[in-house]
Amino acid sequence: MTARPGATSRQHCILVERPDDLEAWREQARALAAAGVVPEHVIWSLQSSGAADLFGGAAAPAACLPSPAAPLAVRANEAFLGLAESVIRHRDPARFALLYRLLWRLQGDRRLMEKPADSDVHCAMAMGRQVRRDIHKMRAFVRFRAVTEPDGGDRYIAWFEPEHHVVRANARFFLDRFASQRWSILTPDLCLHWDGESLVEAPGADPRDAPREDATEDLWQRYYASIFNPARLKVGMMVKEMPRRYWKNLPEAQLIPQLIAGAQAREAAMVAQGADPFPAAPPETLEEIAQGIAACRRCPIGCNGTRAVPGEGPARARLLIVGEQPGDSEECAGRPFVGPAGQLLDRHLRQAGLDRASIRLTNAVKHFRFEPRGKRRIHQTPTAGQIDLCRWWLEAERRLVKPDMVLALGASAGRALLGRAPRLADERGTAMRLADGAGLWLTVHPSYLLRLEGAARDREEARFQDDLARLRIMLEEPAATP
Repeated sequence: MTARPGATSRQHCILVERPDDLEAWREQARALAAAGVVPEHVIWSLQSSGAADLFGGAAAPAACLPSPAAPLAVRANEAFLGLAESVIRHRDPARFALLYRLLWRLQGDRRLMEKPADSDVHCAMAMGRQVRRDIHKMRAFVRFRAVTEPDGGDRYIAWFEPEHHVVRANARFFLDRFASQRWSILTPDLCLHWDGESLVEAPGADPRDAPREDATEDLWQRYYASIFNPARLKVGMMVKEMPRRYWKNLPEAQLIPQLIAGAQAREAAMVAQGADPFPAAPPETLEEIAQGIAACRRCPIGCNGTRAVPGEGPARARLLIVGEQPGDSEECAGRPFVGPAGQLLDRHLRQAGLDRASIRLTNAVKHFRFEPRGKRRIHQTPTAGQIDLCRWWLEAERRLVKPDMVLALGASAGRALLGRAPRLADERGTAMRLADGAGLWLTVHPSYLLRLEGAARDREEARFQDDLARLRIMLEEPAATP
């Protein structure tokens, strides 16, 4: 956009009342652009800074602008306004002039904001990123400390020093998060006070106005120390994400030097704790596996006094079915899939044309995890760590049986075979390939079907039956290729 013929060439000094007031800036900028005032003839100043025109004395309001017979139509697109929302909060005094220059140029180039290589656009985008980062840092690093007010209630006060004018931009975030509590956020430029009903703004404060510690400080520091993972320590990355300028207001930052100093020793201890619990050579027969799991005490389930239940079926079966763990009936009988879930599985295997006698059945976890309730033993799902630990036995069994296909019943069995938690809803019914070349088919555990009733059970049993029928078809193929 070029200056309109006859447009004024005098300098216009524009005062902006608040440093982050985009609406006030837009009103001034719109009037300037409509009057055809080129960016070079505008000097922007922040009223609170007391700045004035370096060239012409006292600042003049936008009302002193020339009144053209036909004001220009000023338009701004969504990309510009979105970026201006951030840039206006930047602390650089040149931001007002930059935005006006962009607005002016936008009138003649509607695609200006799509040109990141343009120097003005590039500069504005960089400012916008810095402001958004500062907004995020304020949300992450504000630390409240409790004080008791005269009425006996608590007020939570935090001191924070934002790099840019982002306090108002974060007000909604803290209101939503701490709506039921009274709190104050003190900063050098602006303070926010919330009493549970109304939000009040106040002038900037001094760091000495904020409490330095409270009764929960030790608790918070202990929590931070407990989640500090020395094995994942990257000092450079940590300082980048938690800049040192914020440390003085973070209680946990006092611990950082000693946590870094002790990280190597703690990591070594973690490695030693996670050493291979199975240093012996893998078993060479299924009988050795049965003996091994009977004596295994490497996790709490193995130490709960229950009997280990080994796999059952042919030593070289084409199909291996893996369940979660033995249940109450299986533990008593010492055999897998003999309880209600096993009986339901047997029925569906017969309907699908699969002969249980030709199938090997086993479990991801070899002992029964339960919670005692009176005389009953209530099933408890094994933890991910227990499944991963017992995986050593399952892999040994697979190496010996060498099945063409493996059917995993439920998420625990899927984890034991895949080494990760499967997305059963998405991966069910999708043939997969294991590292040893065997095919893997995922479906639900029969115990899940037992917990359903009515139409839901009919529907899910039909799906389960369909899973087994498709599995049988794959087994009938020469190489059982998934």
